[in-house]
Amino acid sequence: MNIPNRLTMSRILLIPIFIVLMTVPFSWGGWEIGNATLPVAHFVAAMIFIIAAATDWVDGYYARKYNLVTNLGKFLDPLADKLLVSAALILLIEIGLAPAWVVIVIISREFAVTGLRLVAAGEGIVLAAGKMGKLKTATQMVAIAALLLHNYPFSYLGFPFGTIMLYVSLFFTVLSGLEYFIKNWHVMRDSK
Repeated sequence: MNIPNRLTMSRILLIPIFIVLMTVPFSWGGWEIGNATLPVAHFVAAMIFIIAAATDWVDGYYARKYNLVTNLGKFLDPLADKLLVSAALILLIEIGLAPAWVVIVIISREFAVTGLRLVAAGEGIVLAAGKMGKLKTATQMVAIAALLLHNYPFSYLGFPFGTIMLYVSLFFTVLSGLEYFIKNWHVMRDSK
């Protein structure tokens, strides 16, 4: 297994640790940040999320730079991203920091695009992510990290940065999904 695939696997292996930190009621205390409290466990979980999100960029860069792109990597990388983002968004609903309808739209888009990619793969066509999709991913990662940190440091200013970024990511999620389907509709139309 090459280095990019190992990084992707490490991202997948960090997800259960992240989930435990977000769901088990550890009594590690917390920090007062503006009008909210940031539990230490949520802070640690946020750092794990940020590290896992960073490996997404690193493994892709490394795989392209050193020509280490593999079929395993093509399968695992988007899977790891979807597992990480879905887990984080669902946990944000549970702790009351994200509206369920936003999360449903974001996760539904991911299922829809994955379905289109599967149809394309059945036809021997590889559908690459576009710039809008990369922007969607970046805004999702920023929004999730900010919300996991309970909007720190913006909570001191009373500025809802995390919530605003969540809606920005929702916008790019919907826009990139529409773009993806419009650009690749021929795959569905021409499939056997």
